[in-house]
Amino acid sequence: MLRVDKLNYEIKGRTLLKDVSLQVRKGEIVVLLGANGAGKSTLMRLLAGDVAPCSGTVRLCGQPLEKYNMRRLARQRAMLIQQQQVALSFTVREIVLMGRYPHFRSAPQAADLAIVEEVMALCGVSDFGDRVYMSLSGGEQQRVQLARVLAQIWDNPEGLLLLDEPISALDMYYQQKVLAIAKALSRRGYMVVLILHDLNYAASYADRIVMLKHGRKLFDGTPIEVLTTPNIYTVFSVEAEVDISPYTLRPYVRFKEMKLDEPVMRCVI
Repeated sequence: MLRVDKLNYEIKGRTLLKDVSLQVRKGEIVVLLGANGAGKSTLMRLLAGDVAPCSGTVRLCGQPLEKYNMRRLARQRAMLIQQQQVALSFTVREIVLMGRYPHFRSAPQAADLAIVEEVMALCGVSDFGDRVYMSLSGGEQQRVQLARVLAQIWDNPEGLLLLDEPISALDMYYQQKVLAIAKALSRRGYMVVLILHDLNYAASYADRIVMLKHGRKLFDGTPIEVLTTPNIYTVFSVEAEVDISPYTLRPYVRFKEMKLDEPVMRCVI
């Protein structure tokens, strides 16, 4: 289990997270929702142990994150961030193999190489495994990075998978495939935390949804409990209607057309 108790985090006097508590159980998908600047990515970094909270605790499998050494933590959790900078001419396969670095000392074993090929096939990047990573499109790069993250904890079904906007650059097919992968991993026992902006994807794939605003957790519950018209307006300041999808039997959100209070252009020359 991942347990978060009263996390607080600030930078230069600016509060980014305030008294955030939550739990992620084994086999559960939790989706973080909120407007830009709500604190979602900051919370992810704290869950990953990349930064330390100003106060509060994060416990993974019953142990505070600060008690883990780097190698052990890397075997227990993996995180996909929004932007990955790769300056050198690594191939796709070399990038994915980086996910196995915590598992070997000098050279990868046969099991490591087999995992690399397995996750590459799963993410649909095997066909360009020998291409230079920087020659790929944004969507292809995102899938390669996902494969790297999966390789990191592929053989640990009690692992924690943190995915920050994993479908932002993907087409519709791969958006659904990536979310289906996340769901399949959760059914194997993985704890999965996602940041998404599409409320209907969140409704379809989440076991629980946590909604943040201005660094505070406002709502936490099942999609049916959380995705309501008042809650959506409170968090996003947009008007929406919520029905039940006949395909998923989960909430389906329809947004009303936004009317601008002022003209886009005051004068036309």
